[in-house]
Amino acid sequence: MRMVRVLTVLLAFHLSAVTASAQVGEYRTDFAMGVTAGYLSSKVAFVPEVPQNRLGGVIGGLAFRYTCEKYFSSICAVVAEVNIAQTGWKEDIRDIDGNQVYYESDKQHSNPLQYERRLTYLQMPFLARMGWGRERRGLQGFIQLGPQIGVCLGESTKSNIVKDAETETLRSSVIVAQDSMAIQRKFDYGIVVGAGIELSMPKVGHFILEGRYYYGLGDIFDNSKSDFFGRSNFGQIVVKATYLFDIIRTKNDKIK
Repeated sequence: MRMVRVLTVLLAFHLSAVTASAQVGEYRTDFAMGVTAGYLSSKVAFVPEVPQNRLGGVIGGLAFRYTCEKYFSSICAVVAEVNIAQTGWKEDIRDIDGNQVYYESDKQHSNPLQYERRLTYLQMPFLARMGWGRERRGLQGFIQLGPQIGVCLGESTKSNIVKDAETETLRSSVIVAQDSMAIQRKFDYGIVVGAGIELSMPKVGHFILEGRYYYGLGDIFDNSKSDFFGRSNFGQIVVKATYLFDIIRTKNDKIK
């Protein structure tokens, strides 16, 4: 129920940003589209906990923006994207003293135990955007907030772990069920919040640099009382660049 309430509030925020244009402010009908690409750093919040480092990947796709009004100094818009993203988790395998773990046969200590799972997702965020500054020539700062849905397209594993092989020391964490489990819930959903800057140039387009955080409300593994994990949701940090070009522009010489 908590997740339903959060998504309901986000939907209401989106609708208010769009419908406000018919009531107050300076009317806009600007539509722009383009491409976006960047770097994604991911973890999965497992319960029971799995020690991890952040897993890096790439993200990229198409971006669409509709600007509906300028209300006082705030420029209101809605943004939608269709991205392919590499996410997942990378385990931090150590002993109780905090040292890396090796197999007994590795006398040179050249290959510590490692495990990472890389997941490829189709992600679609739908964001309400508020900006302050120049619209067509110069700089603008902005914040964005909204829901995101995703579908897992595939998964791959990189590991040197050999089942039942003897190690020099014991792993500090005994939670290893995730290493042999395929993703059980391929549909993902959650909340995105971001902020950034935009440089607009007449007859050239809009260049955007943004940082955002995604908090997953869904889990990648089943989470009933009989399942091993009670929670397994994403936490993702994204840094991305976007280029947009105008398709439709409001005819108003006073817009700067």
